[in-house]
Amino acid sequence: RFSGTFVGNAESTSPLPATASPPAGAAAPLPAVPTIPVVPTIAGVPSTVAESVLNPSEVKPPASGTRRARVLYDYEAADSSELALLADELLTVYSLPGMDPDWLIGERGNQKGKVPVTYLELLS
Repeated sequence: RFSGTFVGNAESTSPLPATASPPAGAAAPLPAVPTIPVVPTIAGVPSTVAESVLNPSEVKPPASGTRRARVLYDYEAADSSELALLADELLTVYSLPGMDPDWLIGERGNQKGKVPVTYLELLS
């Protein structure tokens, strides 16, 4: 027997009767678990707008809120949605609703793409 801190039925030491367990061949099937498709969305933004946010070449700059930024380090674009950067160049940058705060949209002439904030010095 255990000390007084043990909680349980210390008086019964006999095994459960054979009728308490189900027969060996009659295992109950597990209930089916429904699957829910996962669709990435941005809270509060319709999915059609969220999809356009992910393609910077198709977005328009906001009427206000654009800033100038100086590039601190060279950056090689990982894919076509990003903009390659050269140190000391100047860009126009802005953010879009629902966009990752670690990235901005950068524009250089007619080129446009996502740029990492950590590579930029935001100017006035």
